[in-house]
Amino acid sequence: MTAERTLRLELHYGDRVVACYAERPANLHGLLEEAVAKFPENEALICDDVRLTYAQFDAEVGRVAAGLAERGVRKGDRVAMLLGNGVPFVVLLYAAARLGAVSVPLSIRDQMPGIRHALVNSEAVAVVAEAEFTHLVPTPEETPSLDLRISVGEAEGFVAYEALRKASPLTTPADVAEDEVATILYTSGTTGVPKGAMLTSLGVVHSSTNFVVTMGLGPTDKTIVVVPMSHVTGLVAGIHTLVRAGGAIAIMREFKAPRFLECAARERMTCSLMVPAMYSLCLHQADLSDYDLSAWRVGGYGGAPMPAATIERLADALPGLGLMNAYGATELTSPATVMPAEHTAARRLSVGLPVPGAEICVMDENGCEVPRGEDGELWIRGAMAVPGYWRNPEADAREFAAGFWKSGDIGMIDTDGFVHVHDRKKDMVNRGGHKIFTAQVESVLTACPGVIEAAVVAKPCPILGERVHAVLSVKAEAVDEATLAATCAAELADYQCPESYTLLETPLPRNANGKILKRQIKQDLGLVEP
Repeated sequence: MTAERTLRLELHYGDRVVACYAERPANLHGLLEEAVAKFPENEALICDDVRLTYAQFDAEVGRVAAGLAERGVRKGDRVAMLLGNGVPFVVLLYAAARLGAVSVPLSIRDQMPGIRHALVNSEAVAVVAEAEFTHLVPTPEETPSLDLRISVGEAEGFVAYEALRKASPLTTPADVAEDEVATILYTSGTTGVPKGAMLTSLGVVHSSTNFVVTMGLGPTDKTIVVVPMSHVTGLVAGIHTLVRAGGAIAIMREFKAPRFLECAARERMTCSLMVPAMYSLCLHQADLSDYDLSAWRVGGYGGAPMPAATIERLADALPGLGLMNAYGATELTSPATVMPAEHTAARRLSVGLPVPGAEICVMDENGCEVPRGEDGELWIRGAMAVPGYWRNPEADAREFAAGFWKSGDIGMIDTDGFVHVHDRKKDMVNRGGHKIFTAQVESVLTACPGVIEAAVVAKPCPILGERVHAVLSVKAEAVDEATLAATCAAELADYQCPESYTLLETPLPRNANGKILKRQIKQDLGLVEP
């Protein structure tokens, strides 16, 4: 990757000048094409009994691309994918790219209203769904553009996915410019109707290269993708990054700590990118010394700070594992920052340094940059930032400015250049004029013995406006409120300390990308209207 570390300024999307890797694959198809040319006999995909080399993977992509083409899918068409983690997801992703079609991954945890919105908004001409989820695909009357329905497994009214694989492989790719849309990812919609972020080949290639460069990945690396492939982390960090490196992708359908560790040992996994809770569950639900994890050297994580206790326990159990915080978003084709492993323990509450080509500034409410060390909203620009949302100019105007994406995250950049994310704008607690960053409180709580995960939310108060309430997932009978209160009092300002608690022995609700759903928590507690 030495030559590709050279950055240069380039004009993209009509009016953006951004720093890009000078040497790079031409588009999304080019990622796979380059890997096949360099490493044809390297393992590419591993799932249950299926093991495909890059040459075999490429042939499979060619067959499915030809099968789609025979059924009318053309360049620019949107192809929706209602699939869980598996080989068909990865194959279809690159088959669409070979045709110049736009993939539209959908979450299998979504319900029909969200799926209907994505299909109608994207005007998808085809959907490929697992048989068990075909009932979530709306009727033809509700989706007039959806001409082709394909099922993995048998489903009435759907063409069998296996029929696509009978075609002779399509080897000639469509002519696709890197600024064109490659994938539409619909945001979680926690603040309203989901928006379709337009991921381009440029953004995907740039972000996957950044992962390869910052994490030192190469053709001998192997990951396990256990986060959903339909979300930006699984899609970019899990799939495209390993293809960029020429490495191997082992696929798991869902996260269960013992099964994940068994797979990691068996496959000699070298790198991972998961949410902190998954690392914590590995420690809580298994004895790591029971597994040979000596090949595991890169432990990427994001979505929340890693508890200090988790970092310490992982360092003791796996001294060769370097933990690296990565901060990003769907709109950034993830990531915008990566923490060098050697700084993780000392800078646990930072999300790291800007990745190559990323511009990050901290802005006040008037759109003026604040000095280093002061808080404001993080604005981010670079080759990885999407050009906008699918057919949503109002959202574009609201959330982008001069190529910068307004993240909605409150944070700061310290004097050493490390980026800190304190909270979402909407998650801050305003207690009588004191602004409380919930992530800071959660970090203290998750360090308490017996606490598995924590969510701090605002509890309405007629006098102070809001008070601090903590919702914790705990080990049975291992935690009491007095101990929690004493710990918080020793480490936090008095106004930051939770004034009430909800203790649960069940996991906190999360979206498909692993982020805690605070709105759902507040609804469950009766703190907001459903």
